[in-house]
Amino acid sequence: MRRFPTIFISAAFAVVLPLASLPSAAWASGDDISKINGSVTVEANQPAGDVSTVNGSVHIGDGATVEKANTVNGSIDLGDKGQAKSLETVNGAVTLGGASRVSGDVTAVNGGLHLAQGAEVLGKVSNVNGVIALEAAHVAGGIDTVTGDVTVGANSHVEGGILVDESHGWIHKNTHTPVIVIGPHAVVQGTLEFRREVILKVSDSAQIGPVKGATVVKFSGATP
Repeated sequence: MRRFPTIFISAAFAVVLPLASLPSAAWASGDDISKINGSVTVEANQPAGDVSTVNGSVHIGDGATVEKANTVNGSIDLGDKGQAKSLETVNGAVTLGGASRVSGDVTAVNGGLHLAQGAEVLGKVSNVNGVIALEAAHVAGGIDTVTGDVTVGANSHVEGGILVDESHGWIHKNTHTPVIVIGPHAVVQGTLEFRREVILKVSDSAQIGPVKGATVVKFSGATP
């Protein structure tokens, strides 16, 4: 059984490790880039290795290819048709452009996650706080959150189910009731498990797996 907070305790510490590690061979044949303060940019169509900062954002241009991208205090954006092995931030949002691809996980702690049309994540998409939104996107490893709203937009495809975990001691109690929307012609394979109260709205043209801990409210049209 998945224990969601453990993932993020690990992620919070893991994001600083590349700053102290030696450069490694990059799948994109590019150099590692690391900073303590300041944003990092990988220009469009350029390769890079591991890309990291502590206080700053990471910008990966259209068509650029990187190994891992991570930050502690800052956002990460992966441009259209960009590629990465994983994206991680602690305090900040993550945005994936159209037709972009991440072969591993996309992780945030306090921040929203947005996947534009045609974006693909072969691992898990997960956060603690913040909206998770898919626009005709594909997630192969499931979606996890604690207090975030989740919208699996029209024509999106999620494998591995959806987990909304309960709050644990290290997470500040949040009274927000997450709203989970499964849009028209979207497909969610696997269990939709809710360990806290949620509002679950599912299009009458969507396909979903078994539901635990919530009652499905059906809707017609583009949005609830």
